[in-house]
Amino acid sequence: MSAALKQVRSVSVPSESNISVADYLARERASKSKHEYYAGAVFAMAGAKNVHNIISMNVGAFLHAKLRGKPCGAFNSDTKVRIRMANGTRFYYPDAMVVCQQNPLEDAFQDAPVVIVEVLSEDTRRVDQVEKLEAYLSIPSMSVYLLVETDRPKVTVYLRGDQGFEAYAYEGLDSTIPLDVIASAISLAEIYDRLNFDQPEKPV
Repeated sequence: MSAALKQVRSVSVPSESNISVADYLARERASKSKHEYYAGAVFAMAGAKNVHNIISMNVGAFLHAKLRGKPCGAFNSDTKVRIRMANGTRFYYPDAMVVCQQNPLEDAFQDAPVVIVEVLSEDTRRVDQVEKLEAYLSIPSMSVYLLVETDRPKVTVYLRGDQGFEAYAYEGLDSTIPLDVIASAISLAEIYDRLNFDQPEKPV
């Protein structure tokens, strides 16, 4: 494992290493929990808080409704994305994604997403903002990568343009994010539906 990966993955220890892609996929099919894969290293995924799940469901439901009956389809966090990179193959579970050129139904992953959404948490923030950013933006089909905050209505969007990807910040519930690749747009009010940021969290 590279020094850069160790630095980014400082809060996570691989449950196994030197695992082949074939073995990882076979084990993942039989596993009751989800694991991500980085060039032979396997990382167990932690459970998410309610706020994370509400946002993920909001985004997934929006995308599913917008794409009903259209060639592109929405996928939730049970579907992996495979990224073949120079330093090894990776498999991640995005919180939501849109795929227009879909893999065969018997596959357990997709190769060509056009939109990927990750909902940030303290445990995953650096991985989502560094490791996954590098991987997702290397996918030839990718057009939009959304990084969604959970403590306030803010989304960082990486949008592919003529000169490559550029980052944009959208803040406030009245903001709207264009998703031109699927001829749509999503408002932050839709992303954060059922959440009230003025109400303090109850102590655990």
